[in-house]
Order: sequence, then C-alpha cells, then structure tokens
Amino acid sequence: MIALKDILYKVTLNAVVGNTSVEIRAIDFNSKNIAKNDVFVAIKGGVSDGHNYINAAIKQGAVAVICETLPDELMNGVTYVEVDSSSKALAIMASNYYEEPSANLKLVGVTGTNGKTTIATLLYQLFKNAGYKVGLLSTVKILVDTKEYKATHTTPDSLTINKYLQEMNEAGVEFCFMEVSSHGIHQHRTEGLHFEGGIFTNLTHDHLDYHNTFSEYRDVKKSFFDALPSKAFALVNIDDKNGLVMLQNTKARKYTYALKSYADYKAQILENQLGGLLLKLNESEVWTRLIGNFNAYNVLAIYATAELLGLEKVEILRLISGLESVSGRFQYFISDEKITAIVDYAHTPDALKNVLETINSIRTKNEELITVVGCGGDRDKTKRPIMGQIASALSTKVIFTSDNPRSEEPEAIIKEIEQGVEPQHFKKALSITDRSQAIKTACQMAQPNDIILIAGKGHETYQEIKGERFDFDDYKTVQEFLKQLQK
Repeated sequence: MIALKDILYKVTLNAVVGNTSVEIRAIDFNSKNIAKNDVFVAIKGGVSDGHNYINAAIKQGAVAVICETLPDELMNGVTYVEVDSSSKALAIMASNYYEEPSANLKLVGVTGTNGKTTIATLLYQLFKNAGYKVGLLSTVKILVDTKEYKATHTTPDSLTINKYLQEMNEAGVEFCFMEVSSHGIHQHRTEGLHFEGGIFTNLTHDHLDYHNTFSEYRDVKKSFFDALPSKAFALVNIDDKNGLVMLQNTKARKYTYALKSYADYKAQILENQLGGLLLKLNESEVWTRLIGNFNAYNVLAIYATAELLGLEKVEILRLISGLESVSGRFQYFISDEKITAIVDYAHTPDALKNVLETINSIRTKNEELITVVGCGGDRDKTKRPIMGQIASALSTKVIFTSDNPRSEEPEAIIKEIEQGVEPQHFKKALSITDRSQAIKTACQMAQPNDIILIAGKGHETYQEIKGERFDFDDYKTVQEFLKQLQK
C-alpha cells in the first residue's frame, strides 16, 4: 500500500476534495478492473468518457478519483482530485507508483513514421549480443531481457509501460529501446519517463485519421524532443526535412545522421544486393544482411545510437554485421522453383515506395515483380489511392486485396485504392478481396526467378474483420502455396 499523496508527486492539481493521505492498493483507468482501495483515473477517450464510470468505480471499491471535471455529487469517504489532463496525471502517477523505474536504466525512444520497429528491435539485438541485459517495447513484442510478452499497441498505456520497466529493473536490465508513436505522445503515455535519448527516423503520410493535419502530426512528434532533458541525446535523420524541426526547441545534445546531407553520422551504400548491404559508415566499411536504402538509414541510426550510448566503434561494426532482419520487415525466402517471396509491413505510401524501389534496384528486370497489397479499414482513407498509384506504377503486376478491413467493407476499401491507378497501368491490376486467394493467385502467376511482394501486414498473424480477429499469417500462407506448386 502507498499513500495517494506520494503517487500524486509532480502532478499539477486544480482542486482536492478529501484526504490525500489515504492508502491505496493500485491505479486503473478501467472501472471494471477497480477493486477495494484503488484509485480510478477518469480519462476522456475517443470511444468513451471515463467520467461516466466514476460511480461504477466507487461501487467497485475506489477510494480516490482523478478527473478533469468534479462530479456534481461527491461521495463521503472518497477523495476527488481535479486535474487539467487525466491521461498526463496517469502517466506521472504510474511512474511514481512503480518507483520511477525508467530512472534506473538507459531508456531510448524511437519515433517517426517508418523504421521504428526495425531500429528498436535491432538495437535490442545488438546490445544483447554485446552481453548486456536489455529491454524492448515494440509493436511486435515486449522483451524483459529474454522474457517475451505479446504487444497490443505500438506504445502501451503508461501503467503497462511502467509495470514492464519495473520488471526490467528487477531483472537487472541496463538498456531499454522503445517505439514511441504519435498516438502515445499525444495521449501523454510517455509523460514522466526518464529518456536517455530520442531518435527521429522520418515523417511521411500516416495517421491523418487521428491527427487532423500533417503539421499537427509533425508537432506531436516534435513535442517528444522538446521534452528531452539536457543530459539526453536527440538523434535525427536530416535527409528528412522535418529532422531539423525536431531539434528546434530541444534541450538535449543534438546529433544528425544522413545518406545525402552533411551530418555527424554519414552512410554511403557501396553494394546493394538481395543478400545484404555493404555500407561505409563515416570512415568504416561494414557488411549487413539487411537490404535496401531504407535499411541503410536504419543501420546508420543504430550505429550512431550505440556509439552515443558508449559502445566502441570496432565492437559496433562487428555487432552490426551479425544483425538479423526483424519479423515481417523485408522478410524473404526463395522457393525450390526459384521464386522469391518477400513479406513486409509497408502500410504507408512512403514505406511501400521504399520497398518497391529497393526490389527494383536489385532485380535484373528480366523477372516479374508481383505485388499483393491492401489498406486497413477505419484508418486514414486519403492514403488509399496513393498506395494504388505507387503499387501499380512500380510493379509488373499488382493484386489489390483485403488487409484488416475492421468495420469497413473490404470491397469499398479496394475501390478507393483502385482510384489511384493511372490509365497506362490498368492492365497490370487485379482485385481479389480474399487475401488468401490473392496470395495464391500471385503464386500461380509467378514463374522461376519472379518476385512476389506481400505488403501491409508484415509480422501480424491475424486479420481483423467486423470486430473479430481471424488467424492469418502472410509469411506462412505464401510458403504453403509455393510448396503446393512444387508438387
């Protein structure tokens, strides 16, 4: 048990009614999880408002309520605390409740549209291979040294973050690498965390269903760097015009990386093959099994971060050469029939363009490039025709299909994707709603030496349709169909 006043440390309070010395058991923002002697934090969400569940939480045993507006009727024996932002208060309270676990390790946040998962995961891999105990908070999974947990969000809620960080403390973890999404920043999930550094990858068309404008999306990302302390580092990609924007108001030590611009950390691609990349990082050459221009940026960010965290240059280069690709990120195999199948998470126009351009730069042009792609439902609709335009222009053949349609009709989503196809590419494009059938068709169309790209879902092992999740794995599906063709 801990006193309410202790977990309210550093929270800006507008009003308090009741006793802040009351002992509390736990904190939660879901009234259904509340038990005797808990604190209920009423958060205004996109779907429901926690303020409507205050009385339900009290009936469940809540002894304190954190809210943005005090209820008209106050219950005896309950402490009410009014704050400007309940989600911000929750994050600070979570850090206090778990005894500020982020202060006891070197926590690095990775933000940007593309590359977050790859950079965070490969930094985990690199530091683990260097002999350290390491933590990872990513879209794909959560790792407390070697113990693995399933991830549900790119950036988990602040209670979950601090719970895992405390577990990392107990496990003796020294470094933790964390994906930081724009949603997570905007909803204050990273508030109260002690960051050792922040990495900015790039900013392209995404999440405009959540952020009203691109500038709002950019400014949310920027606020993460604005909040970094002076002892932290801010590492940004300045080949992206928004890189320098991230550094404008930060107190952190500023570092830059780039392939095309003058920067503190510079990379040059010497060789680009299906087997990997030969890179020149500043003045040193290194071979990596990662593929494509976009991975050159990722490797450069990893190299810079490892050096900023104190690893020796020679050791970093040795460790980079041993890195393995991340699940669902340019994950490929070659069938017995010499058909190359690539599965990639590319679900934004820029990511899809990067992957297709990478494949086109490697292939000899004597083979076909068959792309299977869709777009998620209940998400930014404006990118759908752009995805259609890119996929049809940069592929030999393209099959538009269902992704995670969620509550939308998959056929309606596909029609919006098709609108981006330019007349000269009409003959290249097919539409097959069923994703399994679309992948099977691509396999049947492919000849020896052809390349199949299945984009959009990457590491995901499900399809989300009408509120239900059905088992579906792009990588396993294409493997099975290509094996069937060999019989």
